Amino acid sequence: MKKNIIYLTLIILIMITACKNKTIPGIDVANLDISTVAGNDFYQFACGGWMASHPLKAEYSRFGTFDEMGEKSKEQVRELINEISRKDNAVGSIAQKIGDLYTLSMDTARRNKEGIAPLLPYLKELNTINDKKYIAIALAELHCIGSGAFFNQYVSADDKNSSLNIFHIVQGGISLGDRDYYLQQDAQMKDIRTKYVATIAKLFSLAHYSPEESQKAAAAVLKIETQLAQAAFPREKRRDPEANYHKITIQELTKMAPAIDWTTYFNRLDIPTIKELNVGQVEPMVEVNKIIQTESLQDILYYLSWNVIAEAANALSDEISDVSFDFFGKTLTGKEAQSEHWKRAVNVINATLGEAVGQLYVEKHFPPAAKEKMLDLVKNLQIALGERIAAVDWMSDATKVKAQEKLASFLVKVGYPDKWRDYSALNINKNKSFLDNLLAASQFTTNYELSKWNKPVDKNEWYMTPQTVNAYYDPSTNSINFPAAILQAPFFNMDADDAVNYGAIGVVIGHEMSHGFDDQGRQFDKEGNLNDWWTAEDAAKFKERAQVLVDVFDNIIVLDSLHANGRFTLGENIGDQGGLQVAWQAYQNTLKGKTAPEPIDGYTDAQRFFLAYATVWAGNIRPEAIMQRTKLDPHSLGRWRVNGALPQIDAWYDAWNLTPENTLYVPKEKRVAIW
Repeated sequence: MKKNIIYLTLIILIMITACKNKTIPGIDVANLDISTVAGNDFYQFACGGWMASHPLKAEYSRFGTFDEMGEKSKEQVRELINEISRKDNAVGSIAQKIGDLYTLSMDTARRNKEGIAPLLPYLKELNTINDKKYIAIALAELHCIGSGAFFNQYVSADDKNSSLNIFHIVQGGISLGDRDYYLQQDAQMKDIRTKYVATIAKLFSLAHYSPEESQKAAAAVLKIETQLAQAAFPREKRRDPEANYHKITIQELTKMAPAIDWTTYFNRLDIPTIKELNVGQVEPMVEVNKIIQTESLQDILYYLSWNVIAEAANALSDEISDVSFDFFGKTLTGKEAQSEHWKRAVNVINATLGEAVGQLYVEKHFPPAAKEKMLDLVKNLQIALGERIAAVDWMSDATKVKAQEKLASFLVKVGYPDKWRDYSALNINKNKSFLDNLLAASQFTTNYELSKWNKPVDKNEWYMTPQTVNAYYDPSTNSINFPAAILQAPFFNMDADDAVNYGAIGVVIGHEMSHGFDDQGRQFDKEGNLNDWWTAEDAAKFKERAQVLVDVFDNIIVLDSLHANGRFTLGENIGDQGGLQVAWQAYQNTLKGKTAPEPIDGYTDAQRFFLAYATVWAGNIRPEAIMQRTKLDPHSLGRWRVNGALPQIDAWYDAWNLTPENTLYVPKEKRVAIW
């Protein structure tokens, strides 16, 4: 995944029905909880009915309107795959690859019969290493199949030369996702670590290690991952682009981490002539070197073997997959059951042959007219953001000029790529195991990514498939990107009530635009380079205003004594604040010279705008998922994207006639004012 892409996890819920030549209301009053006072808990007021009618199913740790739309997308992809699978497809064709991989994924009887057998050759080869000098080749092999052992690597734009792709190394190597899981000493975290060690030992046991070896392996894995966690940058520091950019030569890398034979490593990756690269975080890389130098070879092999086992678990028997799920699914997120096999199979296809399926998807589900309508709406939002930049009173004219230039330079991508990925080099062989085919697909993906090294950046490339329910801003290309899956009726329908469309998809568009001017995005210029184009005074004023938003979210208690992390979620919160302001202004622009729209179901157009926004984030979530997302997800929880964001918006108060007596009321002088 590209380091610098800023994602918006989203879904637009616009409950509408087709009706020719008639404006369609977009708010379903059944989703509301009118027993709640809007100004005291707007999230419950706008979404309480939806939440009551959508209780969590066993397979979900969180289920919201986002997930509801994701389910629809999976059903659509499933239908496409089933159509393909019923045909006699030529070997080597895209249809053959999709059909056979889906069949392999669904064939649990075969996987249960094979058991651990498909994994054993990979573990055997890894454990033939008898000298630390061979760790480099083992690391390269693991990285080629998607493992993040010791560190992560990828090819992407040079932050300070966005026209050229370079090699990046960033911290990684910890299976629990965040350093807090290893370092915090409260009872809950200790219990999670105890269960993690037990899971590691159980999976080693299933991989034919003796009970004694399994216990030693589990202890070694936790020890090494804890050392990596101690050296890792906190998630808040990862938000600083300058602090995560260290372009060095290969000679300097060798001096930094001499325990790894970098010549061997890069030869295996087929980029032997590499001369320089970016090491995002230096201290974690120094720690990797220390671990390899000081820990026993056996413990390092246990750690590397764990990376193989953990990556492969879900491609093996139900017994093995269930052990993995019991911890990573149940313990960490609160899920009670795995998803149905067909859903997991669709996920596999989307992950390995995503654009191939995507091409079929847009042909069936995304008419050209939808793309044109979306482009028009984006233009309206772009105009509104330009107006707001011009009107802000805290930014100098010199910086405003640069900001307007960046806004005008946005690359807008809607629906799907103009050029589809070539999958001809990927071989799917139904006579081989499911695991073998997945590893082949991982190698294919790695080869594709590495092939971009030292080549010009393709600014038209997409980093999401059309069937993905999401959107993103990419600083290195200064682009805003909206896959087709979020733009289908009934979720996006420009014949519906404008207030609803601007409150839902309009805010989404404004959110992505605002990422270009959030705490990270603002540090990149119109060409996508990490380049300070702000005056020192304007930068200081931005930080002062952004700190108000940090403080707002730092003071929110999301679970028991757990607070939201205002610094970690700052970019997304700025996106929401800016998106709301820009979408509201764009909607107001559409009303100029027109008669004000009539109320629908008793709600004014202004009220419908904010109801539509809130409905986007309706959802139910388990306590375990609240904790995990607070630690791992840079987006605030859905409840607080409503109750934390809307009290900063003046128009929201006017729409609902709110007063200081309302619980969510924030005095005007204390509201966040950035974009």
